[in-house]
Amino acid sequence: MIKMTEATYFILAALLQEPLHGYGIIKRAGEQSAGRVKLAVGTLYGALDRLAEAGLVVIDHEEVVDGRPRRYYRITDEGVTAVREEAVRLQQAARVVTVQIAVMGA
Repeated sequence: MIKMTEATYFILAALLQEPLHGYGIIKRAGEQSAGRVKLAVGTLYGALDRLAEAGLVVIDHEEVVDGRPRRYYRITDEGVTAVREEAVRLQQAARVVTVQIAVMGA
């Protein structure tokens, strides 16, 4: 299993609905994170390579647009499991704080 950074989490989350190419992943991750995740192209492709090595994403297909290849990535079942587990972990961690704050009466 790879370390699930915020960027990795939102890359996987971006692919839950459909396969996307690099720019589509950057755009969706930015939208889903309310602008917190701003992926540089080099960062994205390095992360996608690590995610592919871990079996969490695969290349879905390629097409040529304006003479340039565009590679689309798809999340695997293992990727869905990993991002789901991370979402649960984050939810549980947030619950610890929100319960404590509620007890304080803040």
